[in-house]
Amino acid sequence: MTHGTARPSATAEDDQLPPDITTMRATVRRLLADDAEPPSPEELDTLTLQLRGHIMLMIPVVEKATGRLPKDDAPRACALACIGEARMRLNLEPGRTLPAGIAHAQRLARSVAALADHYENLSGVPSDQ
Repeated sequence: MTHGTARPSATAEDDQLPPDITTMRATVRRLLADDAEPPSPEELDTLTLQLRGHIMLMIPVVEKATGRLPKDDAPRACALACIGEARMRLNLEPGRTLPAGIAHAQRLARSVAALADHYENLSGVPSDQ
């Protein structure tokens, strides 16, 4: 007897909760706000991991949203370029010093913010911030 792994139905994929853009933007603000205090090394590690997770979550969500648009659509092209840059940033390593680590995390935060913007623009979800 052959046993297979059940594959989720198309409706199961559609039933997924939307990404928590509010939490993502709060993490971004922690690093990019004008009055942001530099994080401690421990907090920086946590923020960097959170931002990487946000990016990994948002890439397929934004890709899916671009799939509904014509291939020559400008917002689609912009979102796909943003995805490419976010993927590239996921492959980069932070520097060995605290300032280099903060700069790396800030670049990740900019990618999270841009992916959230594209998600809101492409999906028609109103901005919460």
